[in-house]
Amino acid sequence: MFFKKKKRKTNPTYAELVHDLSLTKSALDVAYANFENVVNPDLIDCYIYEMNSVQKRYKFLLGLIREFEEN
Repeated sequence: MFFKKKKRKTNPTYAELVHDLSLTKSALDVAYANFENVVNPDLIDCYIYEMNSVQKRYKFLLGLIREFEEN
């Protein structure tokens, strides 16, 4: 009601995938940097989960790019 639902493209272009991969790499770098600078155990756990999440997204996007390149 308050938010517009975005239509998702079913087939992203190669350039979009590479751009998303670049953004994900930046997010991963930030998560690593934050992890190295925290001392609170709760924040350490938070950044461990964030790093794992971003790493999975990175692997997923990399797989899509490889599939795109094979075809």
